[in-house]
Amino acid sequence: MDRLSLDGTWRAGRVGADDWFDAPVPGCVHTALLAAGRIEDPYFRDNEDRLQWITGADWAYRREFDVPGGVLGRERVALVFDGLDTLATVILNGTELGRTDNMFRTWEYDAKGVLRGSGNRLEIVFASPLPYLAGRERIRRLPDWHHAREVEGRGWLRKSACSFGWDWGPILASCGPWKSVGILAWDSARLADVHLRQDHSHPGSVSLSVEAQIERAGIAQPALGLEVSVRREGREVARATAGAANDRAQASLPVDRPELWWPNGLGGQPLYDVAVTLRDDGGRTLDATSRRIGFRTLRLDRHADQWGESFQFVVNGEPFFAKGANWIPADTFPTRLARADYERLVGDAAAANMNMLRLWGGGIWEREEFYEACDARGICVWHDFMFSCSSYPAFDEAFLANVRTETEQNVRRLRHHASIALWCGNNELEQGLVADAWTDRTMSWEDYGRLFDRLLPEVTRRLDPDRDYWPASPHTPAGDRRNFNDPGSGDAHLWEVWHGRRPFEWYRTCTHRFNSEFGFQSFPEPRTVRGYTEAGDRNITSWVMERHQRSGIGNTVILQYLLDWFRMPTRFDATLRLSQVLQAMAMKYAVEHWRRSMPRGMGTLYWQLDDCWPVASWSSIDSRGRWKALHHLARRFFAPVLVSGVENTEAGTVEVHVTSDLRGPFAGTATWELATVEGERLDGGTIPVSVAGSGSRLVGMVDVSRQLERRGPRDLLFWLDLGRGSAEVSTNLVLFARPKHLELRDPAVRAAAAPDGTGFSVELSAVRPALWAWIELEGSDVRCSDNFVNLRSGRPVTIRVEPAGRMSLKEFRKQLSVSSLIDSYA
Repeated sequence: MDRLSLDGTWRAGRVGADDWFDAPVPGCVHTALLAAGRIEDPYFRDNEDRLQWITGADWAYRREFDVPGGVLGRERVALVFDGLDTLATVILNGTELGRTDNMFRTWEYDAKGVLRGSGNRLEIVFASPLPYLAGRERIRRLPDWHHAREVEGRGWLRKSACSFGWDWGPILASCGPWKSVGILAWDSARLADVHLRQDHSHPGSVSLSVEAQIERAGIAQPALGLEVSVRREGREVARATAGAANDRAQASLPVDRPELWWPNGLGGQPLYDVAVTLRDDGGRTLDATSRRIGFRTLRLDRHADQWGESFQFVVNGEPFFAKGANWIPADTFPTRLARADYERLVGDAAAANMNMLRLWGGGIWEREEFYEACDARGICVWHDFMFSCSSYPAFDEAFLANVRTETEQNVRRLRHHASIALWCGNNELEQGLVADAWTDRTMSWEDYGRLFDRLLPEVTRRLDPDRDYWPASPHTPAGDRRNFNDPGSGDAHLWEVWHGRRPFEWYRTCTHRFNSEFGFQSFPEPRTVRGYTEAGDRNITSWVMERHQRSGIGNTVILQYLLDWFRMPTRFDATLRLSQVLQAMAMKYAVEHWRRSMPRGMGTLYWQLDDCWPVASWSSIDSRGRWKALHHLARRFFAPVLVSGVENTEAGTVEVHVTSDLRGPFAGTATWELATVEGERLDGGTIPVSVAGSGSRLVGMVDVSRQLERRGPRDLLFWLDLGRGSAEVSTNLVLFARPKHLELRDPAVRAAAAPDGTGFSVELSAVRPALWAWIELEGSDVRCSDNFVNLRSGRPVTIRVEPAGRMSLKEFRKQLSVSSLIDSYA
């Protein structure tokens, strides 16, 4: 098997312009134009508006190359494209090899007889998607949800839907060879597919089945054999061989005492390397491949219970509460993402105690680096197929055949990953885009069923029978499918707060089984905003700030809620920061309530983890990788063991709850303290805590009615601590009034810094309570072990701070600043 990469520097140009420039492959035309100095940064100010001509043009990529004679002499020689975005014509040495219409597929063309030893010329011409979509829409309009400036009819084309714009993303649909290009040459036979399955039915051992499909090069039928080796950290733990018959070979390997793979927080993530080698009867290696797997069972469990029908994930026989967020493409131009970007973002999810990400259906089938990072970090993946917020031409047989190939290729590519927990048909189509017949707003249930009830589940059952399929998110399986947020079964998307303007407290009324989408927006970090604005733009209602807001009047919504909860901030940066605290509070209300509802509710995935460009959005990490307040609070409200309180100002009580995701029981002590906003302690006590594994309990009810009557809700703070022995496990704060009505005074925060390895240790202390105190450096990015912390009198908090660059203690102290809620009003 010979593999010749054609990645590297190509030349690209606009068709008809005869103006060529260097273009990296993998890549896209926007990033190539940017690197060549032909356009300005699409993310800066409103440059996006001036770059729409790029999507409307046709573009060509070309390169010349030589091929070694040994490659040309092989029985089979193929030109392989791992991904072409999207409407492309492939021309080799003047011969058209084929045309593509799906960016999510691998395309392979027979190049034998067309390739030559030297001076080969490969050209790929990418047609603009706009005329194609317009032409299809004239034949039959596909209803979808889109904003005024976005392209209609995107459901016709198998291309990342959000590249045409979304309510958090820009309109920057690109084109190009977005994955690797190469030549594959081989003799006799090759591995066409390898499927690994696990049998966990025998305690203390796992039987690993390895089934290979073989493609032969010619009519000769040499005897073939399969060799399989399983290794853990370089040590072989199992080996087997098998002969091939009818172009199939299957080996079975018992693995004794395997180390099981667990989601983050529940155990380790040991991974095993499975090497599969195809040999001829002379022992010559014809082809080889490898997979990295984790031994585990992971299923979606739905059974009748006292609340309706369960919706919970079960790993290695144990139900667990799914904690996490939704994932969108981490850059509008995903070709410029590196492995380090995926590892950082998935690592940040794990650092916030998440164990699941929902890969949303309007983006892309991600690169291997994403799934590998999830495998290594114990982040389960709820995996949508790439369908979202649009109707689709399921009446078109060619479209269905295209989707079938796309699905088969990607399921085969990804099914070995330990992290993938579920295949899901689509995002939100059942939320109003399907009806009994095609209309100007809906597709028919009949055509919907052809795609999501028949084609996709048939492919997954056939190619990945050990993993479950779910038709849509949200979806309820019982009764009327249009009752898409039924609290008794299925998953729910709950947008009544952001879109429906409900108060944050509304979340506490929800009793759904699994909440796969809900969210509230905030602005990015101030340093991120300064990166896409000029000084004159830095007002929430400026043209540029509103262009970097895609959810209609989203900035207005943020400010309306901000004034409901906080006093009017006095500075632009303070407004940005306070919007983040507001967002974090909204999600805290929701997540703590749903974690307390275990086992009725068994999952909560907020919208969204990441951003694809600098924008006001629902993310907890902005496009520059900077944690917002939400991500810091998520680390606390997703903690393995959580103490939380529910206030009732009318009754004068606080319920104290302890929620545990641990696999075994938890025993500890909850401590509560009632204090004034000045820091004066009024009352306190301890509560012994015992909670079963994967459970939640009301452990105590505290009566604060006398102090509420005497002091009033605006003067009181209720502090909670949970400990086990001398170790602090969880802390929390309960308010009886909205923060804007608290009569806070200058907390007199003091920060004491000292060197700590490659960073610094900062001890924060306060004379009076300081709410949501945050650390920042004046001229540098930082990563903090914690931030946006609530400080109380006489209780210092230590935070480890890692600056982006090296600096002395003197420089660090000079740049260090600490602010809290009250500083937003000063």
